[in-house]
Amino acid sequence: MLEGITKALTDSFKVISGNAKITEANIGSVINEIRVALLDADVSVDVVKEFINEITAKAIGEQVVRSVNPREQFIKIVYDGIAEILGSTASGLKLKPKSSKALSVILLAGLQGAGKTTTAGKLAKYLKDNEGRKVLLSACDVYRPAAIEQLQRVGEIAGVDVYTGDKKDAVKIAKESFKKAKTGDYDVLIIDSAGRLHIDKEMMSEIKKISKDIRPDETLFVCDAMTGQHAAEIAKEFNDTLELTGVILTKFDSDTRGGAAFSIKKITNKPIKFIGVSEKIDGLEIFHPERIASRILGMGDIVTLVEKAEQIYNEEEAIKLEKKMRDAEFTLQDFLEQMEQMSKLGPMEKILEMIPGMQAQMGNINIDESKIARQKAIIQSMTLKERNDSRIILGSRKRRIARGAGVSILEVDKLLKNFQKSKQMMKKMMKNKNLLANLGNLK
Repeated sequence: MLEGITKALTDSFKVISGNAKITEANIGSVINEIRVALLDADVSVDVVKEFINEITAKAIGEQVVRSVNPREQFIKIVYDGIAEILGSTASGLKLKPKSSKALSVILLAGLQGAGKTTTAGKLAKYLKDNEGRKVLLSACDVYRPAAIEQLQRVGEIAGVDVYTGDKKDAVKIAKESFKKAKTGDYDVLIIDSAGRLHIDKEMMSEIKKISKDIRPDETLFVCDAMTGQHAAEIAKEFNDTLELTGVILTKFDSDTRGGAAFSIKKITNKPIKFIGVSEKIDGLEIFHPERIASRILGMGDIVTLVEKAEQIYNEEEAIKLEKKMRDAEFTLQDFLEQMEQMSKLGPMEKILEMIPGMQAQMGNINIDESKIARQKAIIQSMTLKERNDSRIILGSRKRRIARGAGVSILEVDKLLKNFQKSKQMMKKMMKNKNLLANLGNLK
């Protein structure tokens, strides 16, 4: 995500290192690098021009604090500028309070291929799991082949109901689903409207009619983050017709250049509310501008990482795991469970990006996820007894495990040896941790 911008910016900041103060001369080349990086990322020319003018004016006129070096101060100016362009702070959904038992309506709009139907399911899942809402999905895309069936599958995975009606008249389906939601004790109705390959009057007329009849609390424009600055122009056209309340950027985990994220808020003045971060049903996150700005500048995003971890791990499990490590009772079964838990956080490269300073240390190193998959396959080919006591895995057992995992015996050997070394290392780490804690108590 936004790797091109990140590399260009972090490389350009090195130019300022060693300078006693910020001057027009020593930031000139850096400003130019930032301009090129943003244009390469397909950010709107007008947005780039305004951004460059603002950070230049702030940098030249900034009084350098003695305790902060010029490079750090300039990075802070750029960080503040990026965060402001992206929206400054997170903007949540403005729904009716759950306690009021009143129905809230969310209308999703956008072009075909942006991932609107999948996003409807993700949003339903998010509201159900995180806010305890009872959600009904309304299948109003009656034009795209299999769109209704897709929404039904997505709804089933998300664990929410889907209203399909006659599968022919979108306006009628919207009205009927609204009535069903009102009488069926639902908190939220999410309408998946039809998309087109391009904007046309027929599509706009239909969705405008739905909006007028249903009067949604939120009208969200769903767009592909890979569309670039063109997404902002499309969003503006939708906004002129519907009065959007926000934006959801899909495919934000892909090799997106970032133009949509930078341009859309500035051009439409509508906040980005969510981003799609994976194809999984739970792959939807609240958009935090300041955290994204931090990631763009290679400073990580430890807050999001901790929030992700808290959703997966609980304190009781952590205490049990710590005791196993301390007593050297950590088994291959525990190792497998930890790998599976880690996979829920997302790809390893994305996790490391969130750790401050890690991106710079990694450079161009690529994490081979296939190696992790092979390690999991090897352990999964073992019996539970073998996983809990790896010492019994000898000749014939190794051959059977290797065949089951589709790997060589050498790979099984390597995993077992590395695991034993890791166990000893864990035990030493836990001992050192306890020693430091005891020393601290003596103060």
